[in-house]
Amino acid sequence: MSKKIISTSNAPAAIGPYSQAVLAGDTLYCSGQIALNPATGELVMDSITSETEQVMTNVAAVLMAADMDFTNVVKCSIFMSSMEHYAAINTVYAKYFSSDPPAREAVAVKTLPKEVNVEISVVAVK
Repeated sequence: MSKKIISTSNAPAAIGPYSQAVLAGDTLYCSGQIALNPATGELVMDSITSETEQVMTNVAAVLMAADMDFTNVVKCSIFMSSMEHYAAINTVYAKYFSSDPPAREAVAVKTLPKEVNVEISVVAVK
C-alpha cells in the first residue's frame, strides 16, 4: 500500500500531530475541518451557517489537493456542539451533496477544538 500525506495552504494547517489528509492507495482520509479561515487564521463563527460554509470550503480545499471533489466522498462524520444546530448544518451540507450523498453520521459532542460548533471529516475514493 502506498501512503501519501496531503497538505494545502488553502485549508487550515494542522494544529497538532496529524496531517490534513492521508491518501492510502485510492482512498483519502481527511482530518476533521473546523471553521478556521486559512488566509486569516481567524475562526468564522458569526452564525452556524457561515461556520458550516467555512468548514465545507476547507474540506473542498483538502479534497482538491488530492485531485478529488465532493463526488469522490463516500463517508462523512459531522460533530456538532448541539443537536440544535443540526437543521442549519444539514441545509449547508446538502448543497455539497445534492445527488448520491455519502454515508454519514452526525453526533452532538460535549466540546470541539477551539470551542467551535461544527467539525466535519470525510473519506473519499478515486
